[in-house]
Amino acid sequence: MDAFGGSVLPAHVAKHTKPAARVVYNDFDGYTERLRHIPDTNRLRQTLAAVLADYPRDKHLDKPTQSRVVAAIRNFNGYKDLNCLRSWLLLSSNQAGTMAEFFDKHMYNGIRRSDYPDAQDYLRGLEIVSQPFQTLVPQYIDKPRTLLVLDPPYVSTMQGMYANKHYFGMVRFLQLMRLVRPPFVFFSSTRSELMDYLDFLEQYRPIEWTVFDGVTSVKLITEIAKKVGYEDNMIFKFD
Repeated sequence: MDAFGGSVLPAHVAKHTKPAARVVYNDFDGYTERLRHIPDTNRLRQTLAAVLADYPRDKHLDKPTQSRVVAAIRNFNGYKDLNCLRSWLLLSSNQAGTMAEFFDKHMYNGIRRSDYPDAQDYLRGLEIVSQPFQTLVPQYIDKPRTLLVLDPPYVSTMQGMYANKHYFGMVRFLQLMRLVRPPFVFFSSTRSELMDYLDFLEQYRPIEWTVFDGVTSVKLITEIAKKVGYEDNMIFKFD
């Protein structure tokens, strides 16, 4: 059971690996809507690529060019995927939670070079729900054969980056941790405080720590810019 949706990748891989398994994907942030509108997203990408065809790549846009880009987006008669627009036209350290905020940002030419592939079969076989994790996870607490896949937003993440602006904060993080039980796979990074929280439990909350005692941890260093990176973490416990 993939409790936090996101890119669907964990649920997709699980179903592909274990086709006979029941795989529940919780689309709490509207990702399936984005997949349905890939044709529109590709049309918009093509429009912007034409606007920026003669502009140097990976360079900040001058004011006249940015005005043309903004006008092209405003005049587009289809679905506008803000997540994609941010990835094409903003540096990774420069984010925007709404289209209005996005238009006010200083853009650069990072437009994707090719269309996104069709995702018509990407969700095939998944049981798609849309529920708060507080009501979804408890449905599986007493089902020991259900693997919990937990990839929540980072507690420190700007809340406006998510479709639900009250999506995840410290209180919700603590609510989630009270629901975790093996078997589980939990994804996090040094941009979150999960590992520090587990150290705290081990030192000061031995009863709560028993849920995580014996976890296996896998770490991966991810670089997002020159000399700028973070550590991705995956912890899991199956019994």
